[in-house]
Amino acid sequence: MTESLPVARAVDHGFAKLMPDVDRERAWLLTVDGAPQSYVDLDEPTHLEFEYARRLGHVLDGIGEPGRALDAVHLGGGALTLPRYLAATRPGSRQDVVEADRALLDLVVEQLPLADGAGIALHAADARAWLESAPADCADVLIADVFGGSRVPAHLTSLEYAREAARVLRSDGVYLANLADAAPFAFLRSQLANFAEVFHELVLIAEPGVLRGRRFGNAVLVAAQVPLDTAVLARRTAADAFPARVEEGVGLRKFIGAVRPVRDEEAVASPEPPDGAFGIG
Repeated sequence: MTESLPVARAVDHGFAKLMPDVDRERAWLLTVDGAPQSYVDLDEPTHLEFEYARRLGHVLDGIGEPGRALDAVHLGGGALTLPRYLAATRPGSRQDVVEADRALLDLVVEQLPLADGAGIALHAADARAWLESAPADCADVLIADVFGGSRVPAHLTSLEYAREAARVLRSDGVYLANLADAAPFAFLRSQLANFAEVFHELVLIAEPGVLRGRRFGNAVLVAAQVPLDTAVLARRTAADAFPARVEEGVGLRKFIGAVRPVRDEEAVASPEPPDGAFGIG
């Protein structure tokens, strides 16, 4: 067996490294400027290493009938972990991946090629600009996992952005976002307020320690116009190695409190993670 070697390269928005996993023969970790971005196992695309990715996967598994092909839009590409996951779990899905860093896309496709017939179209473009140019009612699911460095860019944190997401989704479509924050959760509350203004159903998935304000961490926001099967979602997230809690309804409205939606002119990027929050050695 040939030993896999790390690959390091300057990309458009930082310095990327692809590092092989010594425990899995064709698995790789992607970092940009030292921050972990994606983990991919080319032999087992349904393996989701990062806990937030597993939570996104649980939501995706519950959309519509099991195995039904979906029209999906991914804002943020990374190493294409979730597009590969959907291609494996829902064959025939049509997927658009929007990634602002063209050089990063080139690196990923060169080193970690997609399977033939995966149905994944790659677009080197700004996520908000691409979304605004997309037709209405064209997607079953929209997944936002966009970080400039370790922060969600400001133009993807406003009420106007949330309205664009709703416009692109079909009436039974689902929006998912990977966000990160810590107490007192000014950013996370503002994002929930934005989407509560536009969508009827709202769910937040996070580890109890994060929600109690003990540490900085990821939270998955889920929004839809139709009810979500939160009972199944709660069981699945509770059974993970790092169990998470599903918040909805009255509890979530209490969490949002008096925070109002954020307009474009006042939107800010998500907070800078504290040193060591997501970095690796």
